[in-house]
Amino acid sequence: MILNNPWIICPKLNPLARLRLFCFPHAGKGASVFIPWSKGVPAEVELCAIQLPGRETRLREKPFARIAPLVQVLKGILQPAFSLPFAFFGHSMGALIAFELVRELRKQNEPTPFHLFVSARRAPQIPEPHPPVSHLPDSEFIEEVQHRFDGIPEAILRDAELLPLLLPGLRADFEIVESYHYRQEPPMDCPITAFGGSQDSDTLPLELEAWQAQTRHRFRMKMFSGNHFFLQSAQTELLQAVSAELTTAISQVPKEGKR
Repeated sequence: MILNNPWIICPKLNPLARLRLFCFPHAGKGASVFIPWSKGVPAEVELCAIQLPGRETRLREKPFARIAPLVQVLKGILQPAFSLPFAFFGHSMGALIAFELVRELRKQNEPTPFHLFVSARRAPQIPEPHPPVSHLPDSEFIEEVQHRFDGIPEAILRDAELLPLLLPGLRADFEIVESYHYRQEPPMDCPITAFGGSQDSDTLPLELEAWQAQTRHRFRMKMFSGNHFFLQSAQTELLQAVSAELTTAISQVPKEGKR
């Protein structure tokens, strides 16, 4: 089931898994950013990285530019994979997608995560502080993205063939964030752990701490050395922190893997 699904990249199938970790990438990135994690998660965890349209193996597919239809599609696509208890991890834009997916699952009385990890993303109730850039011409759009995040590698910027292929997905991702409107709903029942980079000027500690309002369960926050992309620069330390929380979650899962 998982292997035949272009939305889910599972680098290492784990028949002994008692919990699945679904990972949602940041703007402009695909599932490959999480592939190295499969070697670092606990032995009873199966890692499932989400591959959105418009990137990597799905580069030529039309990307989503609004969060609501994306979440609706994800809910249907992922539902069969919720046969095991699960957790969500989202970095930056991915955190916003994971958060809204949890809310949608709750509305439909579907299974919800044992744990929600949000990384490099201000709490959803805090308005976006930056003016929209997704509508700008390519050159201006790239300039703004680099000024804010410095997230496009120099090699890609110089690649006259690859860059035009990547821009539609990146632009659509920025549209998702810029068009997002927070709706007041009750806090979640699952624990939330928020991660941040100590040199990340886009997501401040107080903005991360505000995620506490989104859960009636336990909340933790941990900072790592690095900028907005500490996901890669502090990968070992981040994965250790995630794994520690997953071990706690697994201890609450019955041996047969059901709630």
